[in-house]
Amino acid sequence: MQSNKTSGGKTVVFFDLEATGLETWRCEIIQLAAISGERTFNVYMMPEIAIDRGAAEVTGFSVRDGELLLQGTAVPTVTLTEALTSFLDFLQSLEQPVLLTAHGARRFDKPVLDRALLKCSLTRQFQQLGSRYLDTFLLSKALYPRIRSYSQVNLVRHFLGKTYNAHNALEDVRALQELYSCWDPSEKTLNRCTS
Repeated sequence: MQSNKTSGGKTVVFFDLEATGLETWRCEIIQLAAISGERTFNVYMMPEIAIDRGAAEVTGFSVRDGELLLQGTAVPTVTLTEALTSFLDFLQSLEQPVLLTAHGARRFDKPVLDRALLKCSLTRQFQQLGSRYLDTFLLSKALYPRIRSYSQVNLVRHFLGKTYNAHNALEDVRALQELYSCWDPSEKTLNRCTS
């Protein structure tokens, strides 16, 4: 496994959210996972709103009798505030500065995470970390402009020659870390895809 540092000295943290739907203005986080090198983070949250049918079909999450189920099996949950506080603790435990990296970060993960941090009054604590976001969807398009599909599943198949349990946040971040390490992007290219 390659170093989890950029040439500019940032610690790369791959993260992913599974949510109740795709509307960034209203969906709620169900699973939050992250990985940096060998260190992993993974929590589940009970949503306060219903999981969209499409999201349930893709992710395998459902709610029954007050429990969050993944593929029919109950998973332990924490509150959104507990999950985000733990996530901030995880980020603080890493060498700073941190580059939060997600596939589709600009379009989905960043706005949903930012809204959840605001809801839990944790925005200031997050901003104190000085973290920035890298979108590997944009990065893959910048590095490889002639690929037919830039979905993470397709990129993993194309570059790593394998499939994985997509739409499980922990499996997504593991696959993304492996994918990123085979690309070895320059700092200049990273900066173009960072917000």
